[in-house]
Amino acid sequence: MEVNPKIFREYDIRGLVGQDLTPELAEVLGLACGTYFRQRGASEVTVGRDCRLSSPDLSQALIKGLLATGCNVEEIGIVPTPLLYFNVFKRKKAAAVMVTGSHNPPDQNGFKIMLGEETLFGPAIQELYALLRGGRFIQGKPGTTSSYDIVPEYIDFVSRHIKLKRPLKVVLDAGNGTAGVVAAPLFRRLGCEVVELYCEMDGRFPHHHPDPTLPEAMKDLINTVLATKASFGVGYDGDGDRIGVVDDKGKLIWGDQLLILFARDLLPRHPGAAIISEVKASKLLYSEIARLGGKPIMWKTGHSLIKKKLRESGALVAGEMSGHLFFADRYYGFDDAIYASCRLAELLSGSTAPLSSLLADLPVTYYTPEIRVYASDEVKFLIVEELKKELAPHYPLIDIDGIRVSFPQGWALVRASNTQAVLVLRFEADTPEALEAMQKEIKAKLEGVIRRLGKE
Repeated sequence: MEVNPKIFREYDIRGLVGQDLTPELAEVLGLACGTYFRQRGASEVTVGRDCRLSSPDLSQALIKGLLATGCNVEEIGIVPTPLLYFNVFKRKKAAAVMVTGSHNPPDQNGFKIMLGEETLFGPAIQELYALLRGGRFIQGKPGTTSSYDIVPEYIDFVSRHIKLKRPLKVVLDAGNGTAGVVAAPLFRRLGCEVVELYCEMDGRFPHHHPDPTLPEAMKDLINTVLATKASFGVGYDGDGDRIGVVDDKGKLIWGDQLLILFARDLLPRHPGAAIISEVKASKLLYSEIARLGGKPIMWKTGHSLIKKKLRESGALVAGEMSGHLFFADRYYGFDDAIYASCRLAELLSGSTAPLSSLLADLPVTYYTPEIRVYASDEVKFLIVEELKKELAPHYPLIDIDGIRVSFPQGWALVRASNTQAVLVLRFEADTPEALEAMQKEIKAKLEGVIRRLGKE
């Protein structure tokens, strides 16, 4: 069988349905996963799936492979990815696989894999690929299947642990993914008035792309928040592990800004606690955590990497610009956009001030969105390494994930994406002029490196 090695990415397995991902491949992946799990003493596997049209066939093929290795499979059906995680943590499950394309277009799909409470990434994903290619799978007495409905248990758990001090009006846009059918009843249980947008599941995602980091995907949410005079609005991605937030004035609140809100809420009660974010986050976040007496930790981009760092460091909370938020405070430390949105409602219910006013005291900075520059998988890391050599003698820089270069009035980031053939650039500065000057300098140096490497 032809297998595209590029679908075995840093954090998961992801590809084009019918081309990279077929039921045949899913079955062999089930054999590889079952072998990997059983080699490590795990034979009970939970399987969940998203609402994409291709997910039932891929899920059934995966399960067939798992059963053939002697694993027993518990099916939890169509659920947001965080509910698979919740099932593993709350019910102490040995292993799990989620069939999901996350926030990708409807013609793509993928697999997120867990062994115990750890999400597989990097070398472990490559080990699965090697197992799949080698074809030496454990054969055992065929396993058995069972089913379990985790949704009521999840809603009960969150509604017991989160209490609102006053009712709020909330707009929820699930983008026709899996989050809406869980989030809407949960928010009602918390006492909120809920306005639903695209909360019915439809694997074609007919209204907009299910990615709350894209401003165009948030337009309907913004308009509905303003029209209904809601307290805030939440956009979920296709599988419910990433959040986008709109305040009462229709302004987007990014992942690092949400972390500032949670830092202000948590650190007075937990002095000295660590809070983690990534290299793309604003300098305002790190300085605010320090000002509040917390320990700011800057780490590598990637939900699996951040999750691992959270566990290792004992941090209270972590988050990425992409909307992955992880709460170890009162929760299990995995990325769960539904839980995060309930925590935001709890925070807001304790204040008489509107959400739009809670960050108004922060200094103004000027920043770019993520700028993506094409660079092939073969050379993207080399480009960053060469650029680092050029800049290191002249500027302080952090190189835990690409390079984050400190300028007198701001910073610039250049990193190779782990999931796409691109370089990711981001800039933040105290003035528009400084922002433009930094971009010009970095882009000129980057173009020079790319030209030079192209000639070698």
